Amino acid sequence: MSSLAMPAVDDARRSVLLSLHWRRRCVALGATLGLHLGLGALLLTHWQVDEPPVPLVSTVQLQLLTLTPPAPPQPPAVIPEPPQPAQPDPAIEQQRLEQAALARQRVEQQRLEQEQQRQRETLRRERERREAEVREQLEQQRLAELREQAERQQAAAAAAERARQAEAAAAASREFLPIAKQAPAYPQRALDKGLEGQCTVRYRVNEQGRVENPEAEPDCHPLFVRPSLNAAKSFRYQPRVIDGRAVAVANVRNTFTYRIE
Repeated sequence: MSSLAMPAVDDARRSVLLSLHWRRRCVALGATLGLHLGLGALLLTHWQVDEPPVPLVSTVQLQLLTLTPPAPPQPPAVIPEPPQPAQPDPAIEQQRLEQAALARQRVEQQRLEQEQQRQRETLRRERERREAEVREQLEQQRLAELREQAERQQAAAAAAERARQAEAAAAASREFLPIAKQAPAYPQRALDKGLEGQCTVRYRVNEQGRVENPEAEPDCHPLFVRPSLNAAKSFRYQPRVIDGRAVAVANVRNTFTYRIE
């Protein structure tokens, strides 16, 4: 039916195009005739006219279209059926299961061995830590005992030194005793100024028990130096006797205290 309709459409299209073509030619012919008549009238009346305009030419382009007939429908595609899986061999399947079970057993055995190894390592570290703590405690105890022993020795040495000094002082006091000591006179200028203080005098006691070369310590106040030296010169001592012979004693010190009451 499509092949019969195509010639009828072409004939109708040609008739329409021919009618349009003849109509346009008639219009152009009428326009040309009117233009010639107008020019002839202008020439007759001696008018000066400009150059006539260029007549417009209409161009019609025709294009023949050919419609392609529709393609015939394609037959439906045939979907191949999926291949059926092959049935596994029972022996091969049993062997595969046994291998998988053996692999799981090996993995579990390795995991147990690693766990035991970690436990042994943990126990070893704990044992080493405890041994280190015990060694440290023993070392601290040993050091404490050494310090205590050193302190006891120092205390014993200090006690022995104090005893020796006490014995020496007792012996010196028995052998070297003051017989007469006179208090110094309080300086009037110190009394007027309200000064108080101390003054230490260093001197030598000769074989007769008299004081020689008394000197005041640098920290003595100048107002207390003279009365302290005068008082020290008046001191009398029982001389020290060694092997039945009296000996002099050097660097004897005596401190005088000045207080206003």
